[in-house]
Order: sequence, then structure tokens, then C-alpha cells
Amino acid sequence: MSGTSLDGIDAALLRTDGERIAERGAWLTLPYDDAFRACLRRLIAGREDAPAERELTLRHAEAVTALLRKAGLAAADIRVVGFHGQTIRHRPEEKITLQIGDGALLAQAAGIDVVGDFRSADVQAGGQGAPLVPLYHAALAADLPKPAAILNIGGVANVTWIGDDGILAFDTGPGNAPINDAVHQATGAECDEDGKLALSGTPDEAMLNSWLKHSFFAAKPPKSLDRNAFDFGAAATLALPDRIATLTRFTAACAAQSLPHLPQAPRAWYVCGGGRHNAALMGHLRQLLGAVQPVETLGWEGDALEAQAFAFLAMRHLRGLPLSLPTTTGVPRPMPGGVLHRAG
Repeated sequence: MSGTSLDGIDAALLRTDGERIAERGAWLTLPYDDAFRACLRRLIAGREDAPAERELTLRHAEAVTALLRKAGLAAADIRVVGFHGQTIRHRPEEKITLQIGDGALLAQAAGIDVVGDFRSADVQAGGQGAPLVPLYHAALAADLPKPAAILNIGGVANVTWIGDDGILAFDTGPGNAPINDAVHQATGAECDEDGKLALSGTPDEAMLNSWLKHSFFAAKPPKSLDRNAFDFGAAATLALPDRIATLTRFTAACAAQSLPHLPQAPRAWYVCGGGRHNAALMGHLRQLLGAVQPVETLGWEGDALEAQAFAFLAMRHLRGLPLSLPTTTGVPRPMPGGVLHRAG
């Protein structure tokens, strides 16, 4: 998994039949270097950089090799790799979703069958193409008290609400991306480590309220969001600590805007994704949502969870099972998806 936070590649091992989870195995993260991260930023901004797809794919092959080495396994021990690729553009209302990554090249380089292109079928059928992790969230949460909510805060944030009789999922709004972008532009760092900048500043309430008037929040779910859907240019007028404090509070406020759309208030919120490392953000979430805790309190691996999810979805592809539902992406019917690339 390579997400919109642009921090690197997460790889994880999972033993599953695509319905139940038998074992969560080893995992690792390969961080992107500054030069490649800058290359991806240019792509997302619309400035084409042709070598990026091949390099991204070969870096994923390196991640597979490193993970197998860590686990003491060989390529022959693995049934399939789920390859999400890097999202460059996501405009489902125009039936556009673009993730770069060459599945055939990865299968050849890794020596393992690969399932990629997870989102296209859903979008072409009229769905949002995102979020795709909810079916894995539901499998993980099978024994949790219901209703429960899994809040994933990556570059974009999404929630999976899980009740006794079904699930509902949608993007809640921007996640880490605007915070990371603002920190990077001002300091060259890639994130607000531990939320220290945000904790030293004061959110601008007027600016927050103006952003919360965006039509996205009133739209009924399922719904999804492009990384660059919001204009945060006005935040540049604030001192840096206040700018980061405002963006951080906004990410939490976006999650709170999901509450009116949920069938019932969750008994607890479990947070995964990089956002759970941000103490300022977690504090805002607890203030706005109540019972909020990182997924590690359940024994889950928060940094590996999305990578595990695409292994889960790859196995569902092999079994012909749906990857998305009307209540997770708005697709008209349960939708299979993905494209299989044979290793040889």
C-alpha cells in the first residue's frame, strides 16, 4: 500500500480466504526518499513524470522481497500480492480514478501473481471507488461490541461504521495530507511529528467554519474525496503553529461531521492510519467524538492495516467475491473488481 500521505510503501503478510482472517503476519514500511516523494508530488499536481510508474513498481517489488526475507519465506510460499499502486487522481463523479503501478511488471519482478487496479470497476459502474478497506475492517471487527467505527486517517480520512446487520463507509474529509503539505512547504519536514507544532498553536475558528461550509459535508454517503479537493490557501496567512493547529483541528472536525450520517452513534471509535500518531489530532478527536482509541488497543497493527486489507481484497478477487458494496462506495450492486497478472 502506498497512500496519499506519500510517506512510503507498507507491505504486510496475511493468511485469509477473503472472508475470515486466519493470521496477520510480518509487516514493514519502506519510506520514500525525498527525491521520489517530490516526483510523486509533481505527478499529483499534474506535472507528468514518466519514469515514476516503473520506479514505483520496482520499489514495491523491493518491499515484497524485504518482507519475505523478514518472514523467512520464499515467493513460492505466497499465493498472491494485492497491489494498490499510488493514487494520482480520484474524481469518481467524472468516472476517473487513477492509480499508477504496473501489475504485470510487479508480478514478473516478484515472481508472484499480482492483483491490481482495484478501483476502476467500481467507478465505471457508478460507485465512488473508495473507500475499499471497509470489508476488511468488518472482518477484523467481527467480535467487537456494535456499533463500532473504524476511522482511518491517511492523506484522506474515511470511516467504516459496523453494526449488527451491516456496514456503512465513506470518506470523512481531508486527513493528514493538508497538514503534511503545510509542514513540508514551511520547514521541509514531512509531517508534524507527534503533533508538536499543532499543540503549540491556536486554531483559527473563523477559518475552520468557512471550510466546514464545503458542500462535501452535507452530501449523503457513500462519498469519496480527492486529495486536492479543498483549497487551504487562506491558511498561509496564519503563523505556522496556528496554521498547523487549524488544519489539525479541521481533520478532527471533518470526522465529527460524519456523525449525522451514521445510523447510530458508535460505542467506540478505533483509529488507524498515520493520524493516530499525532497527539494533537487524537486530542481533538476525543474532545469531539468521545471514546476514541488507536487500533493497537485491539491488538491490531495500525501501520500495516491498509496493506493487509489489499491482501484480503486480492484473495476476494481470486474467489470472485465483491470488493465493494452499495453501502461502502455507492455502487449499484455488490461489485467484484481487480485485474490479475500472472507471474509466469
